[in-house]
Amino acid sequence: MPLQALVQRNPITLPLNASVLEVARTLRLMGMLTTSDLMRQQSTSPVDLARNIHRQSTLEGLVGIGHQVKALQNHLSAANTSAYQTGHIITAITDALTCRLIALAEVDLGPPPVPCVWVAAGSQGRCEQTAKSDQDNCMVLSDAYIPALHGDYFKTLARLVCDGLATCGYVHCPGEMMAMTDAWRQPLHVWRRYFQSWTENPEPKALMLITVFFDLRAVHGEFELLETLRRDVLAHTPQKSLFLAHVVNNAQRQRPPLNLFGQIASKHSGAHAGTVDLKNHAITPIVDLARICALEAGLLEVNTVDRIEKASKLGELSEPSARDLRDAFEFVSRLRIAHQRLCMQRGLEPDNHLHLQELSNFERHHLRDAFSVIQSLQDVWAQRYPSGML
Repeated sequence: MPLQALVQRNPITLPLNASVLEVARTLRLMGMLTTSDLMRQQSTSPVDLARNIHRQSTLEGLVGIGHQVKALQNHLSAANTSAYQTGHIITAITDALTCRLIALAEVDLGPPPVPCVWVAAGSQGRCEQTAKSDQDNCMVLSDAYIPALHGDYFKTLARLVCDGLATCGYVHCPGEMMAMTDAWRQPLHVWRRYFQSWTENPEPKALMLITVFFDLRAVHGEFELLETLRRDVLAHTPQKSLFLAHVVNNAQRQRPPLNLFGQIASKHSGAHAGTVDLKNHAITPIVDLARICALEAGLLEVNTVDRIEKASKLGELSEPSARDLRDAFEFVSRLRIAHQRLCMQRGLEPDNHLHLQELSNFERHHLRDAFSVIQSLQDVWAQRYPSGML
């Protein structure tokens, strides 16, 4: 038989950065991949977890699935899955749990009385969750919302969903940045006022809130409510130099732990002596730098790597700097995931405190290089927005 008779002239394709979950879904639709195929490769299938979530009719059923997220991350780490894909897969499970909890709540409460959207914030908003994640979320309600008529409905809904997520393993946000908090469950015009206040009066609390609420992504409901808000806000941030200077200055507080000689400086005392906090001293600074790029250019992208790549395409970030920052983020994120896997293998709760003895000399050199990249780019932005502007 001629080869041309077998070749598919219009093959189905996926982007290079497509997650395992997206690939599996596509192949299953084509009949090329079955559940048993996946299960032979890993005992926890993200596709099956997502499917099982939508089959559950009780909170208890969802809790059982939620407790499998740590095992899922371990399997992804063992399979050498990229941090970018791992973050998207873990977050997809959180999204699915959230949507199902909302659906179950609506069975008891009825449909929303006015249009609304459930919004993920922080690491879930950026699709960068790991097994060590609390919940950050909020709700944007239509301006048709009337507190006296609709307030009790949305308060009860938000409480059911946030408490449900906590029962599934996503602890309540210590800062109460959740939809169950009245301040973060508001109509569109109030959210507009919030962002206007934060950008025009960037005092310390506002800068802290910005690190969470500028990383928003719609999960369930009327997505256009959030998109309208984000387009309006990001249309004005590039012109707010004083605001950007405050954001850059605030981001300088989280510096990589390098000493005067350019060597990694671990903590000397306390419960985490001899460790490096990968989240606060490496991942958060890169997330901050990518967010600054997004605010400078008014980018709609939320994921850190996507922001870096878009900023590079627009010339906001040089191509070499973007490549270095993206590689540093992937390397440090994979170290974090591998460390959390080791914690779980030892029967401990996963954390972000890496003992340097866990690393080979090769890995230590790369970690030091990653810290140097972060520090250098922090210095670039500090020069662009000097403290004298404040």
